[in-house]
Amino acid sequence: MAPSHDITRSASAPSTTASRRPAKNTPFECAAALFSYDFVSGGVDYDTLESLHRGEVTEWTSALRRSGLFTDAEMDALAAQWSERPGLLLDALLRDADEMTVRRCRLAWSAMDRLAPFQMPIAHSG
Repeated sequence: MAPSHDITRSASAPSTTASRRPAKNTPFECAAALFSYDFVSGGVDYDTLESLHRGEVTEWTSALRRSGLFTDAEMDALAAQWSERPGLLLDALLRDADEMTVRRCRLAWSAMDRLAPFQMPIAHSG
C-alpha cells in the first residue's frame, strides 16, 4: 500500500514498540510514525513489498518530503540510504505491525533476496 498521506490518522495510531524506541525526531522515526499504520492496516500489499525490494522508494520519500518536517539535505540523505538499503524503509513500515505480519513480510523479503540474482535479463545471442 502506497503512502496515503493521512498524517493525523497515522500519528494517532498506537505504537506497539514505542516503549522500546527512543523518541527521536529523525527522518526514519518520522517515516515510521507517518506510514507504519497505513502500511499494515488492511493487510500488506505484496506488490508494494516487491517494489520496495527493488528499491523503488521515491513515492515514500516524496511523501515524507512534502510533510515539510525535514530539510532537503536530510531528505536527500534518507532517499539515498533507502535506495541503497530498502530494507531500512521496510523496518520503518513494519514498526506498528503485529508479529505475524512482520514474519510474513520478512519471509517474503528473504524469498525476494534469493530470487533477485535470477531476475537479471538474459542476453540472447544471435
